[in-house]
Amino acid sequence: MTDWSQLSHAYGSAEDIPALLDRIEADPSDEHWSALWSALCHQGSVYSASFAALPRLTAIAATAADPKEQVNAVHLAAAIVAGADQLNGLGDLRAQNAQDIAVLLRRANEHLRTVPDRTDYIYLLEAVLAFEGVPVWGEELACGLVNEEYQTSCPRCETDLFVAIGEYGHFSTSGDYALHDDVERAPLRPADPGDLHGIGLRLHSLALGDGQGEVATALTYLFGGARCTDCGADFVVADRMGEFC
Repeated sequence: MTDWSQLSHAYGSAEDIPALLDRIEADPSDEHWSALWSALCHQGSVYSASFAALPRLTAIAATAADPKEQVNAVHLAAAIVAGADQLNGLGDLRAQNAQDIAVLLRRANEHLRTVPDRTDYIYLLEAVLAFEGVPVWGEELACGLVNEEYQTSCPRCETDLFVAIGEYGHFSTSGDYALHDDVERAPLRPADPGDLHGIGLRLHSLALGDGQGEVATALTYLFGGARCTDCGADFVVADRMGEFC
């Protein structure tokens, strides 16, 4: 049995986590989920209590009557698993939780085929990569695709850049385009789907196969080319993964 008093979360002792999980199972409100996220995965940081909660999250993902709550559990569990390397002193957390991670991966793949919401779909794609242990992509795929903007830096001059993929258009710029219309914008060059390979091909094929055409199009820009508006350097957007968000 887990001794929660010996574990910690973002705000101290984890003794309150079992009760919070109980409340979520009884009343899965956004407020309760937000409180659990804040405690177990605060701004991407994870804690000893985070991994102790994985079995309960796996149970919710596997048995909750409402598919929305199943997806909520998968999202939080994926964010926790993606942060496994933060807790070096606790051993190989992925190996220790392999059985739960296998169930969560299966549930994430199942929901990919049915979830209609674009945002949920993107987070599920990221969750699959997190559970598989794909470095970087399992943590940073969704931040820009959901918000329709990545923030990175030029590989040559190191100028801070915005890469817009969505409502505002498809371009890179060093200017604050959300506040000023007159900033220079360099159009992105989408990758030809036929030229995609590796992770790009896999994600694009999944999105197309799952009927998520908008996500598939966004991925061609993510794996396409961009230009720094300050020094003119060309780069592949996805190559900057690891510096995003």
